[in-house]
Amino acid sequence: MSEPLTIIRPDDFHVHLRQENALRVVAPYTARQFARALIMPNCTPPITTTQQAQEYRQQILGCVGDHSFEPLMTLYLTDQTTSDEIMQASDSGIVFAAKLYPRGATTNSETGVTDILGLYPVLETMEECDLVLSVHGEVTLTTHPNADVFDFERIFIEQVLQPIINRFSHLRVVLEHITTQDAVDFVLSSSPHVAATITPQHLMYNRNDLLVGGLHPHRYCLPIVKAATPHQSALRSVITLDSPKFFLGTDSAPHARTAKESACGCAGCFSAPCALELYAQVFEECNALHLLEAFASRRGAHFYGLPLNAGTVTLLKKPRCVPRSIPYGESGELIPFCAGEELAWRLES
Repeated sequence: MSEPLTIIRPDDFHVHLRQENALRVVAPYTARQFARALIMPNCTPPITTTQQAQEYRQQILGCVGDHSFEPLMTLYLTDQTTSDEIMQASDSGIVFAAKLYPRGATTNSETGVTDILGLYPVLETMEECDLVLSVHGEVTLTTHPNADVFDFERIFIEQVLQPIINRFSHLRVVLEHITTQDAVDFVLSSSPHVAATITPQHLMYNRNDLLVGGLHPHRYCLPIVKAATPHQSALRSVITLDSPKFFLGTDSAPHARTAKESACGCAGCFSAPCALELYAQVFEECNALHLLEAFASRRGAHFYGLPLNAGTVTLLKKPRCVPRSIPYGESGELIPFCAGEELAWRLES
């Protein structure tokens, strides 16, 4: 059996924890695996103010049990977001990013941004305050009615994100859950102010895994998984580089089984129960286990200007079976990512 793998306690720089009963179920899974997590604000209603972020943070802390865990809060940008709100968020000490959702691009994005140019004064304030812009990088059919879903990310980078980078050269930007070679090339060629997160599902699966033999709803997420070549292979290649620009963000997103297995299933993969084990498996397959600590524990903290976490976690090369389902209160049950599958690594208790 391989030697145990011990790394600095990691961070998840992109996670959805939901609210109320759902929050109570899912938050402990993230808190067990990670010391800190960047909490996405696309709740109902969305977290658009610093006061709402403070209240949501307290709710999260009340749901993580005995785990030592710090929620890193974000604001949801809208067409009505003001520079004053951004300055208040920057001064709060609890808000670390503001999230750009193009309206209609993903779950609970109905009040997202429609007027990118109108958002520029807010982005200018974010640049001045050094508050990170976190981006869901896809266009929508509303703005690009002839676009193909597999090109949404590329078009967004070319037509929306590149002009933002050109205009605000010192704005720190994280392109979340990248899925394409276009995104990899863009981040690599951009300044040190631009970085990206990569999810386990986009490293593990491609569109054949989603569609061949029938639609697999629990592998469906947004941005949608892409072709094995060149896109998935580009993601798997870039994690073998010792680049500070790419770090861990699971985009773990719980939806009840009934909401996933329906005529119009929800987008999102609930990977929180086994996230580190999933990444360890991929990094081992790519002969890059020696880079897992940098990816999971160092680069994201450095980009966000945070100290490294105290303590360590240990992964054992010991098979672990992912639960087939998890009780989800009145909503029924959750089907975790890779449900029922055997993983090669196990997080030591």
